[in-house]
Formats: sequence, structure tokens, C-alpha cells
Amino acid sequence: MGRGACGPRRWNAPHSRGFATLTSGPSAPRSTLRPPPAAFLRAFTLVEMLIAISIFSLVLVAIYSSWTAILRASKSGQQAAATMQRLRIVARVLEDSLSSATLFVANNRYYSFVAENGNDPSLSFVARLPSDFPRSGNFGDFDVRRLFFTVEPGPYSGRQLVMRQVPMLMDLNSGSDNRLMEDEKNHPVVLARNVQEFKFLFWDQQQNDWVDEWTLTNQLPKGIVVTLRLADTARFGSAQEQITRIISLPAIGVPPFWEMPRGLPPAPGPGGIPPPGNAPPGTLPGVIQPSPPPGGTPGGPK
Repeated sequence: MGRGACGPRRWNAPHSRGFATLTSGPSAPRSTLRPPPAAFLRAFTLVEMLIAISIFSLVLVAIYSSWTAILRASKSGQQAAATMQRLRIVARVLEDSLSSATLFVANNRYYSFVAENGNDPSLSFVARLPSDFPRSGNFGDFDVRRLFFTVEPGPYSGRQLVMRQVPMLMDLNSGSDNRLMEDEKNHPVVLARNVQEFKFLFWDQQQNDWVDEWTLTNQLPKGIVVTLRLADTARFGSAQEQITRIISLPAIGVPPFWEMPRGLPPAPGPGGIPPPGNAPPGTLPGVIQPSPPPGGTPGGPK
């Protein structure tokens, strides 16, 4: 190789990284042909990647926990609202039916008032029901019906309050193949599910106090206290809601002499007013007839 002004030019031996450098003279500075590729290949270490994955997993778990908590709270609120709505419906049905209860003492086997507390509570009576009462459309003009409120085992391991109703002169357990009777027997109205308690208190006029047993089936109590407690779900320990209603029965049992007044003496009073249903022929009901003159009726025998 030739010599220059600055001394000889030579190629140095390749470095360990595989790059040769060109030097000029004995003291010429090294001149790098291209930067080392390690400067462009820097990345995360395994520890850094594990830390990032852990942080991302914690964020996902927090988001999932918040979302599931919101869903559980929403479901619990909907169940509580549905339970309260059921309680209001049951209270309305009981108030409408008990306030329309009727009883004729002479026909006690048709109009008896039967109520039982205990493990299998039940309530049965006859009422003249309004046209907007549940299932009234199935009975047409039969507005005087016997109602049965019972607590029975439900299909989902809980207990449910059901209502059945039949026309007064029909027997629910007669074994008849009547379609209406079969439908009421097998498909009653389910008023409430997950029933925890259903009990009654009755106002006893003789004791002047509330009693939990009513044995006078041929009489209507003056008042009745109905308590119903429901749970949100069938499982033990779930939230419970309770409602209590004091219902006054405005009707009383119709005495037998009001039903069959024939043969009874006239009721005392001005003019000798006959009892209801036994007015003389040709008179209007409710009109007080004047007393006959002392000498007898005009034109009649003295």
C-alpha cells in the first residue's frame, strides 16, 4: 500500500462484533461504519412484563367485581319491589272480599265462616263479589261465591298463598267433571309465593278482645286482623317483608226470622207494621200503613 501525507492507511482487524474500522496513520481516530444494532433492539424484560400483566389483571378483577355487585343489587331491588307489590295485591283482594262477606244463619252449611291458624292456615267464607274481582269473568252472573284462601306447597320448594272460588251452591270437592270446577281445583289463583306466615286475629265481642281462634261458624266477626309475611326467595335467611291489615266486616249474619217471616206475629209499633216480607196485599214495601179506625175499616164489618 502506498504512503500518504498523514502516514500509512491500514485496515484494523475486525472487532468481536464483526465490524471493521478504517484508521489513517498511527493516531487516527476510529471511524464506525454503522451504529451497533443493540441500540435498536431494546425491549421489556420478563419481570417487567409479569408486573404489567399483574396490574392489568387487577384492573379487570376490580371492574368485574363492581359490575357483578351492581347486578346483584339490581336483582335484589327488583325482588323486593315484586314482593311488596304482591303484598299490596293480596291485601287488596282480602279487603275487597271480606268487606263483601255475607251470611244467612238459617243456611249455615252454605254460608259458614271458617278460619284456621297453624301450620296450614286457611280462610273460607261467602261473599257477594264485585265485577272487577279476579276471575269474575269466568262466573258470569254468579256474583255470590265461596272463597278459599289456603297456604300450600309450591312448585319451587316454597309455600304459596292460593285462592279458589266457586258459586255458592257448588261444591269444590264434589268430584264433578264441570270444567269450571276442575280449573279452580287444579289451577287456582296464586296470590303470593315464598309465604313465611299467614295468620288471623278475630274480634270477640264477648271477651272484648282479639282472639286467634274463631269457632262460631254461623257468625261473622266484627273485625279481622290479617298478617302475611313473605320472603324474597325460597332459601332460608332471605330478606322478608310483612304486611298487616285490620279489616272491618260491615255485614252481620242474617237471622232466620228475617228469612222466613211467615207465621210470626206482627212487629210492635204504630199501625201494627208487619215484619219485612209480610206486608198486606196491595201495599208498597217500606210504606207505613195507617191504623184502622176504631169502628173498623170503612165499609167493612163492625
